[in-house]
Amino acid sequence: MPRLGLLLLLSLALGCSSSPSSPDASGRERGSAADATPPAPDATPPALDALDARPLDARPPALDAKPPALDAKPPAPDAKPPALDGKPPAPDGKPPAPDGKPPAPDAKPPAPDLKPPAPDAAPPGPLTLVDAFPSLSFIQPVDLQHAGDGSDRLFVVEKPGQIWVFANSPSVPSSSLFLDLTSKGLASGSEEGLLGLAFHPQYKTNGLFYVNYVRETPHQTVIARYKVSAADPNVADLASEQIVLTVDQPYDNHNGGQLAFGPDGFLYIGLGDGGSSGDPQGNGQNLKTLLGKMLRIDVSQSAAGKTYAIPADNPLVGNTAGQREEIWAAGLRNPWRYSFDSLTGALWVGDVGQNQREEVNLVEKGKNYGWNVLEGTLCYKPSTGCMTAGMAAPVWEYDHTLGYSITGGFVYRGKKHPQLAGAYVYGDFGSGRIWKLSLGAGGAPVNQLVLHSPGLQLASFGVDQQQELYLVSLGGQIFRFQ
Repeated sequence: MPRLGLLLLLSLALGCSSSPSSPDASGRERGSAADATPPAPDATPPALDALDARPLDARPPALDAKPPALDAKPPAPDAKPPALDGKPPAPDGKPPAPDGKPPAPDAKPPAPDLKPPAPDAAPPGPLTLVDAFPSLSFIQPVDLQHAGDGSDRLFVVEKPGQIWVFANSPSVPSSSLFLDLTSKGLASGSEEGLLGLAFHPQYKTNGLFYVNYVRETPHQTVIARYKVSAADPNVADLASEQIVLTVDQPYDNHNGGQLAFGPDGFLYIGLGDGGSSGDPQGNGQNLKTLLGKMLRIDVSQSAAGKTYAIPADNPLVGNTAGQREEIWAAGLRNPWRYSFDSLTGALWVGDVGQNQREEVNLVEKGKNYGWNVLEGTLCYKPSTGCMTAGMAAPVWEYDHTLGYSITGGFVYRGKKHPQLAGAYVYGDFGSGRIWKLSLGAGGAPVNQLVLHSPGLQLASFGVDQQQELYLVSLGGQIFRFQ
């Protein structure tokens, strides 16, 4: 029976999670922390056969096109972590150079330095999860952002339509309401509502930020701009709304939801294929629609009657075939969460799969990531003999014995957890597994299990100004590693 993607997962999660009856900042209950006991090592998905990004023509799929049963094979052990550096430290110092004079007959040789070398630092232990803000609890949180303004505040997005702000301190007693969009007629489907938040790169001086929500009538994704209140930095001006972009939604799932500014200053908008199951409208491969795409727009300018401009180097600029110039990349099913590496600028995307594969993509200009011709590296439509040339392969994929709804994360650039340094940390909403993915010599991927927390309901990851990582549970808590 085909899986209905993130819709079913979130429906199940919402149906069994309890929430406070009202979003009062000071009276919210504290939720219990999820079980963070690591399981036995997880499976390493099969190696991927890289595909190029040329126009479509015939090429057999890299993997067996026949989809395996969901319980097809027991997982193999994960890749072993690299060996620890066993080199001894450098000696304390060189003996002093001789002064050229022989010692007096009764002179004693200098006493040797008896100080032992400093021991190597102890290797980090296994990571666990702890409640990052024990006094706070939220109603269906789906995103966490910081403003990049030096204030070290955090902002949590709640799916029903509110954004809360608080100081980044474990002892913070309460949060305050930053923006309330419940008056905007938000759609209430399990993958709808208020889904994403991004602060303008110059937020500190211009006070602008952007949200992504789905409204019921008309049934559309809305990208809107707001401004912080001039009187209070912890309150946004609801009346300042400017609609930037709307996209009609044919169904109530696969809406994407993330917003992110790239290192180039442009706004990236991830949209799913429009929903239902299997992309019945073929939106993923249709360049005349924005659905199933990664978009890239310039919100600092307006042009052609729009509230934004098209960057001159977008891949479809100037085409005469009616293809949408906002498109940066195509062939995505539901890019629920994605982020830019704060060091390299690479765009890492977790794309939720259909029945067999969840995938991690490095999304680049003009590339086609295959949906709905491919699901990961497997043929989807048709199920065998599909045309795969010109499709970009995922960096990593895993089957549904390990999880069934990927939650994209971040390349870790913080300081507290050196065992995660430089790795892409991501997880699975359905299974509660969290992995780290590194690219080794020649770009070869190495995937390792970090921990397994069944029932975590991992809706999103977030980082603070120090690039330390947080995990957002749909059940109401914000967790961190310890």
